[in-house]
Amino acid sequence: MIRVGVIGACGRMGLMVCRALADSEDFALVAAVDRSKVGQNVGQMIGNPELDVPVSDELERLLEAKAVVAIDFTHPDVVMDDVRWCISHAVHVVVGTTGITQEELQEIEKLLSDEAHESNVIVAPNFALGAVLMQRFSALAARYLPAVEIIELHHDQKADAPSGTAIATVSRIRQERGEDWQGPGGESLQGARGGEVDGIRIHSVRLPGLVAHHEVIFGGQGQTLTIRHDSTDRSSFMPGVLMAARAVMTRPGLTVGLEPLLDLPPLP
Repeated sequence: MIRVGVIGACGRMGLMVCRALADSEDFALVAAVDRSKVGQNVGQMIGNPELDVPVSDELERLLEAKAVVAIDFTHPDVVMDDVRWCISHAVHVVVGTTGITQEELQEIEKLLSDEAHESNVIVAPNFALGAVLMQRFSALAARYLPAVEIIELHHDQKADAPSGTAIATVSRIRQERGEDWQGPGGESLQGARGGEVDGIRIHSVRLPGLVAHHEVIFGGQGQTLTIRHDSTDRSSFMPGVLMAARAVMTRPGLTVGLEPLLDLPPLP
């Protein structure tokens, strides 16, 4: 039984993670950390009143509850503070909060080294397994169709734009495509062509009613190829979250993304 605490437990994703942990036979939800609803029982919030886990606003609650793994779904402004605390206290951590930069990933690696790798970290911009496959298929397509743009669509409460998944998809495409392609940049209205990350345009849409959607559009002579993934419900992320929580204790150091956990064959 893996003892787990959830940081950001009272948010939409946090509550769903708590419910998934409580429903799983190989996890024990032992701590819930959040700045809101302090003292309330998270079991009541997820429809499991027999589960007695009061919400605390102190990370020390993870140690008091003997949590081995922490799962963080908080906010880009505070997530690194949580990661630093977990590493310094030898708690493995799975990070689902988006917006972590390359510089912050490098900091995590250094922190793990400074603490003699007593804990491990998995950072995933997207826990939907279909989104991981979308990125992989896009990397393969980029070898043959270097002209590409990305449209990502999310709910209107998402804190960052572009999405971490879109940025990670750009990175995969850049690794695989044989040549660069630069689309036209002329705009009669500033921002109409979206933002540019490493030479690839990303267009971010934020609307109520959306969850998480990514569309990678490749263009070639007389043809287009569209690779799209849609999360229509946040439950799509739960299998990936639980997979990461199971794996983090045995994957030394920092792991970025879920693809290393899927045991996929290398790209041809």
